[in-house]
Amino acid sequence: MPRRKSLRSLLYRGARDLGNLEAAEQGPTVLGKRYVRRAAYRKTNAGLGGILRAFGLSGKRQR
Repeated sequence: MPRRKSLRSLLYRGARDLGNLEAAEQGPTVLGKRYVRRAAYRKTNAGLGGILRAFGLSGKRQR
């Protein structure tokens, strides 16, 4: 049985999908820029998160 998604997760996913849809309506250039920008954020956030975890400053709980 699959895990239930939290309401927060569903709301964030809906907002992301809506943003993608609105960008797609404006054309392929806008949508492409959105994907590149989100990929850059993902990369920098992952790097910063690794540094913060190394110093024990991450907001995520340790398992």
